[in-house]
Amino acid sequence: MENYREDFPLLKNRDIAYLDSGATTQKPQYVLDKLNEFYEHNNANPHRGAYTLSMDATEAYENARTHIAKFINARYREEVIYTKNASEALNLIAYSYGMNNVSEGDEIVLSIMEHHSNLVPWQNVAKSKNAVLKYMYINDNFELSNEEIESKITDKTKVVGITHVSNVLGTINNVRKIIDLAHKKGAKVVLDASQSIPHMKVDVQELDADFVVFSGHKILSPLGIGILYGKKEILNNMPPFLMGGDMIEYVYEQDTTYAPLPNKFEAGTQNAGGAVALSAALDYIEKIGYDNIYKIENEVVSYAKERLKSLNYLDLYMTSNDENHQGVISFNIKGVHPHDVASILDNYGVCVRSGNHCAQPLMRFLGIDSTCRASFYFYNTKEDVDRLISGLNKAYDMFQKYIKV
Repeated sequence: MENYREDFPLLKNRDIAYLDSGATTQKPQYVLDKLNEFYEHNNANPHRGAYTLSMDATEAYENARTHIAKFINARYREEVIYTKNASEALNLIAYSYGMNNVSEGDEIVLSIMEHHSNLVPWQNVAKSKNAVLKYMYINDNFELSNEEIESKITDKTKVVGITHVSNVLGTINNVRKIIDLAHKKGAKVVLDASQSIPHMKVDVQELDADFVVFSGHKILSPLGIGILYGKKEILNNMPPFLMGGDMIEYVYEQDTTYAPLPNKFEAGTQNAGGAVALSAALDYIEKIGYDNIYKIENEVVSYAKERLKSLNYLDLYMTSNDENHQGVISFNIKGVHPHDVASILDNYGVCVRSGNHCAQPLMRFLGIDSTCRASFYFYNTKEDVDRLISGLNKAYDMFQKYIKV
């Protein structure tokens, strides 16, 4: 099995088992070099100057958009909107589309697995428009059943928000069925691909989602860059979310006309270096190939599942259907707070997330407050898993006498 750890400076420079890629992935040297190259050779405001340096910055910025559009198979490059992360993209959709297309009595349908970023904005829309907010709940196998999907998406549904892969459970949702059903009912679908696109091909035309969002920092690029994809005909009919420089056509004292896509949704100076770095990250992904990424991750994650299931002091929160699971394993040592477990693991150089993972409604539905979460990527190894297991055994030994049976 190929080991790509050497491509990542932080992983070479620190003796750790980094198991928090679901929050932020590490960055390969290739991406860091492309980021530095932009700032060393092309640093200027895109779209702002008639001088060569500014035009070079514009070319780099827009070439990145073209590459990103091709990577997700968007029909038009102007369907790709730069944001600072998936959260901003989801807020843009909720405020610009939701506030103008959801009316009193309409229904907004979400899964109980949604990250707060794809939940709280829709709460606000529902309250503001006096609409009904409904949830699709998971079954005992941590999945959305066909019956649940079909019973919740109705003729009254106007928007469906769904995570492609749960950031807590790792469940891969049947988004194709959800999208098809929603469209039959006349609803638009907002797909959060933040946890899926680092691991699998996301073809927006094949999926036919109306909106798709993801964060660059979860797919090898720097913090502060995200993507909103929207169908051109929908975006054209949406008002801007933010107002300012570069998103206008003409400004008069009492009125303003807006620039065409994509500029209409990109007010102010943008993270051009982040866009270039995201394009580089996707280039790196393409060189490795999703098939290779899947092969590596499947071997490591399968090994992790096997070893974690052997620890009888753990509660695991994941589907038993391996085909519907992707790279995230949430767990708790029975009777021990996840923060304590994560702190002990940190002492042994194991980095896991602890908390509610921005999914409090899901936690309440599961009857727990929080979990530890190990999230894997293709730079992880079986040695990382062994280190996790060793750390968990040591944590359990420390707390065993205090645990109430």
